[in-house]
Amino acid sequence: MPTNRPTNQPTRPTPKKKPQVTATPERRRELLDTAAEVFAAQGYNATTVRKIADAAGMLAGSLYYHFDSKESMLDEILSAFLNELWQGYDTVLAAGLGPRETIEALVTESFREIDRHRAAVAIYQKESRALSVQPRFHYLSDSQQKFEKAWLGTLERGVAAQVFRADLDIRLTYRFVRDTVWVAASWYRPGGQHSPEEIARQYLSMVLDGIAVRT
Repeated sequence: MPTNRPTNQPTRPTPKKKPQVTATPERRRELLDTAAEVFAAQGYNATTVRKIADAAGMLAGSLYYHFDSKESMLDEILSAFLNELWQGYDTVLAAGLGPRETIEALVTESFREIDRHRAAVAIYQKESRALSVQPRFHYLSDSQQKFEKAWLGTLERGVAAQVFRADLDIRLTYRFVRDTVWVAASWYRPGGQHSPEEIARQYLSMVLDGIAVRT
């Protein structure tokens, strides 16, 4: 007849958790900056954790103490860039500026972001369409729609106020301005001869003379 006596079987030891290493904010930023450069140069699919670790001068296993995957690194790179971009854009859009002044401020803010996040901008340009279909990166599509709305709305407001030419193809103008601004990430290098503000002024002098109403 069975009894309810406790057995004397030894208790299995609780497995120890793998120790976590927390990088300082500065070191984490350095690792993400390195990853961004590798992603921008080689493309997301061709980049491995080992390649990022090699560029950072560390073992791939050590990199996993800080990030669980290359996807997590890319997510943090792109979300940090877009969060900062929209902080600047939202400030501009809420300032109550005229349409020409809004375009000027948005372009200037864009070149400042290229200066601060050149590699992230290059990644965004190359990878956002493919990445945005993934649930984790759906915010890329949301950001693009918001971006388009801000620029198209400003251009339409300028035409209505007779600041910009009435014969403008608004969507074509938007695409031209967008692409010619952001393609600068392919050649711009921080610390060069011209500041982002100076580049923005030169760019605006060329673009706005073509879309502003002639007096």
